[in-house]
Amino acid sequence: MNPLLQDFNTAPFSKISNSDLKPAIKKAIEITKSEIDEIVNNTYAPTFENTTVALDFTGEKLNKITSIFFNLNAAETNDEIQKIAQEISPWLSELSNDITLNIALFKKVKAVFDSKETLTLTPEQQMLLEKQYKGFARNGANLKEADKTALRKIDAQLSKLSLKFGENVLAETQAFEMHVTDEKDLAGLPESEKESAKEVAKSKEKEGWVFTLDHPSYIPFLTYADNRELRKKLAIAAGKKGFQDNEFNNEKVVLDIVNLRNERANLLGYKTHAHFVLEERMAETPETVIEFSNNLLEKAKPAALKEFTNLESYAKKLDNIDKLQKWDGAYYAEKLKKELFDLDQEILKPYFKLENVINGAFEISKRLYDLHFEEVFNIEKYHQDVKTYNVTDSNNNFIAIFYADFHPRKGKRNGAWMTSYKPQQIKNAVNERPHVSIVCNFTKPTATKPSLLTFNEVTTLFHELGHALHGMLANTTYNSLSGTSVSWDFVELPSQILENWCYEKEALELFAKHYETGETIPMKYVEKIKESASFHEGMQTLRQLSFGLLDMQWHGSKSPGKISSVKEFENNAFADTNLYPEVAENCMSTSFSHIFQGGYSAGYYSYKWAEVLDADAFEYFLEKGIFNKEVATRFKENVLSKGGTEKPMDLYIRFRGKEPKPDALLKRAGLL
Repeated sequence: MNPLLQDFNTAPFSKISNSDLKPAIKKAIEITKSEIDEIVNNTYAPTFENTTVALDFTGEKLNKITSIFFNLNAAETNDEIQKIAQEISPWLSELSNDITLNIALFKKVKAVFDSKETLTLTPEQQMLLEKQYKGFARNGANLKEADKTALRKIDAQLSKLSLKFGENVLAETQAFEMHVTDEKDLAGLPESEKESAKEVAKSKEKEGWVFTLDHPSYIPFLTYADNRELRKKLAIAAGKKGFQDNEFNNEKVVLDIVNLRNERANLLGYKTHAHFVLEERMAETPETVIEFSNNLLEKAKPAALKEFTNLESYAKKLDNIDKLQKWDGAYYAEKLKKELFDLDQEILKPYFKLENVINGAFEISKRLYDLHFEEVFNIEKYHQDVKTYNVTDSNNNFIAIFYADFHPRKGKRNGAWMTSYKPQQIKNAVNERPHVSIVCNFTKPTATKPSLLTFNEVTTLFHELGHALHGMLANTTYNSLSGTSVSWDFVELPSQILENWCYEKEALELFAKHYETGETIPMKYVEKIKESASFHEGMQTLRQLSFGLLDMQWHGSKSPGKISSVKEFENNAFADTNLYPEVAENCMSTSFSHIFQGGYSAGYYSYKWAEVLDADAFEYFLEKGIFNKEVATRFKENVLSKGGTEKPMDLYIRFRGKEPKPDALLKRAGLL
């Protein structure tokens, strides 16, 4: 019997073989179709219960299986799993179309929607009804038959292309290694980084040291290595992923995705893909996003130019560098930061042992939201590195299962993300609690040292845990409105706000303890972390805005078919935000997974948008105390537990008592 088709609570990873995946998904699709048929063939008049609620509960088995599958494809993939992903993606796309383009089903959904004035519904029920109706209308239910056929074809192509894009980026990441045999070439690198590189070399049965494009290897080399030529080699290799003359080139994939998305939006009656996407976001229109981005750009650009000029002068003074290049930025910024603030990341790392940081993040979650994390060993996992936790509240009520996967390995894509294996919902009067997972790529332990995190890795862990708390504390009736099922430009608020605790003395003292001596991080370091938090914030803001504006250019274009060169288009998009000289061999778009694979198309601006929200929200905590229970409870009850049951701005105002203003962000960034 296929383990994925049996009833299970937690994912039965040890029992799953690759051969189970395709048949399970195929069968679960059939089950979903029969659930849909049941709603359609119901002879009773359509009601909220027999149509709206029934539809929300369809596809449970399929969602469970596909969430397991796609996380394996991201965190523990191989050639066979990637091949299966290419085969099943069109199936899932077709099923989605089968549902949204089902005329009989849409008639029933529309009948309930049209009668909503006569129904007595809670705000959550109203939201479900509205979201469901729009889900059909915005995905072609009102189209003519020929257009429906065209839509199906486009969606099948897009699902394949997005997968292809991600596979090419992963293949390019894994194909590159920089093998160093002369220790002189490692000057400047901390011992811990040398040790890590030596272990990578050993694992590949090579002498010397091996550096890869995985972030824990790539970032430290660019930050500390004195050898400029090798920094250049590594930076260019990272920048040309998907942009080389080989089988993994993504240029055509990018153009095909952009054109198909535009064609799809036009088919549905929208000017561009950006207009289609943003209709259902807090921002609502591309014009609002562009205006928001340009306002921030206006504030950030003078600061960024000044910071860049200072950095270039510093590099000139130090090493007679005439022109600062992309592979110089992190290196000289780190030296300057150390000089200005007497703050060396390597001095900080011993205070951030991974296990201590995890426990600190859990303790902060306990103080704010009464959550207790207990590591358990009876839950199956897909890799030995994964940790599993049982999460309860102070009354010992079960809240969630939590998975955490922290280190890079072959078959795991770069970056960090949160996912869910089982959503929260209330069904048959039972509050079914969620199973939530975070995946990161932190520095691995070595033979002599535990996993010691950079400060950036510490904030990443808090960021992903913030997403996880959003999933864990969900308390809604319907799974499609639960947890992180919120507007895309609202989803980063819970993650980004939690990063703020990493800069506060009261919080740092809970977990920043030297891994050898147990000494709490000295106050002078805490002060320096805070002082340096806005270091090069102008440049950082410019960088974030450049990615968001590139995304809007790709997806706000009314005639993407006229774009012939990805590189040329990108250069034009970056024209207002460029600081460094152009690198001919590099292209950002061909590895910009967020927008071409990860769901952020016409949505990358949301990181900055959410920063405005998080700075404004955290200001409330600072006013009342960072562990103030009243403020934390307001945040938990109005944001974290509510999911997408109401409009985000309504929820935010209910928590904060007012609309957010960008002043808190600009002040925090030193731009005001």
